[in-house]
Amino acid sequence: MAAEDRLRTYRGKRDFERTREPSGHQSRPGSEEPRFVVQIHDARRMHFDFRLQVDDVLKSWSVPKGPSSDPADKRLAVPTEDHPLDYEDFEGVIPKGEYGGGTVIVWDRGTYEPLSHDRRGRPVGFAESLERGHATFRLHGTKLHGEYALTRFRSGADEEEAWLLVRKGPARSDAHGTPDPRRARSVRTGRTLAQVAAAGG
Repeated sequence: MAAEDRLRTYRGKRDFERTREPSGHQSRPGSEEPRFVVQIHDARRMHFDFRLQVDDVLKSWSVPKGPSSDPADKRLAVPTEDHPLDYEDFEGVIPKGEYGGGTVIVWDRGTYEPLSHDRRGRPVGFAESLERGHATFRLHGTKLHGEYALTRFRSGADEEEAWLLVRKGPARSDAHGTPDPRRARSVRTGRTLAQVAAAGG
């Protein structure tokens, strides 16, 4: 499926004459390694948006408590619409009344390595592993490092589709949960949510 089709839901929810979010109509050069980004979104409810580049879009999940480096933390991740690749850089204020109105900062970003294999140990395409409902990957970010897994535990037939985002590996003494989002700073600009909101974007 082409990016134009994948982004139909994303574009249908937004008025790009009001919001400065990228429309995704401009092509972005691909990188050798797929990208990831974690944004803090102070909307109707504070949450983290976890996005992984899969082909020419960012597959996206809303993670209410944010990703954790502690393997004991199983974090709920609810799928949202695919986003354009240039959303990785988006930081600012989505106007009130627009879909997702509120302030956004780039909490972390970097590259990731797909690690999914089938039962025989053969590598599986990352898009295919997501379709099957379980994908493992290693993050190389400014703040997040190491192996993580996304596992679907509710298919969405009768209820909202839901996944778990979990850090893989043994328990570590230096593991920590996600910091207070109101005190967290952007890896892109060094600003907090309050500073971005005060500046109007």
